[in-house]
Amino acid sequence: MCRELSVVLHLRRETRQTVSPDTLTTSFNAEKTLLALALISLGACQSMTAIPVTTNALLGRWHITQLRGQSVADFSPAQLTFAVDGKLSGNNSCNNFVGSYVLNGKQLLIKPVASTMKACVDVLMQQEQQIMQLLPQVTTAITENGTLQLVDPSGMVLITLSRH
Repeated sequence: MCRELSVVLHLRRETRQTVSPDTLTTSFNAEKTLLALALISLGACQSMTAIPVTTNALLGRWHITQLRGQSVADFSPAQLTFAVDGKLSGNNSCNNFVGSYVLNGKQLLIKPVASTMKACVDVLMQQEQQIMQLLPQVTTAITENGTLQLVDPSGMVLITLSRH
């Protein structure tokens, strides 16, 4: 049920009507009404497609498509592979890395451990540094519209991935 409908039902419960021979008076709690209207204006009926990730949905290879909402470099090999045993491997744009992950509900903790150390073009080296800085900040994983979003504690989407 969209939040608008539940707010309207709430307002209906908060409204009082009294009838006298000459008038019909409707009264309501102004504070609760303003709060309800504020909820509606804050995108109350947002997309309902975001769901917590299950282990089976997380498993496999994911191509990194965005970092903090910005598209990755063209032809970037950046990807993550989540294995059944909690092992994580991938390419951070220039180098391969390994690590581990723990998924508990929608809470996801990622620990990159080791990486190769080869040099690449500057744009891929910068992207690699950003990926390695963002991975340990991830606390939540959600799927939405066929993508995997890795999110920080404040709700900011750090990394967006698509199935490889």
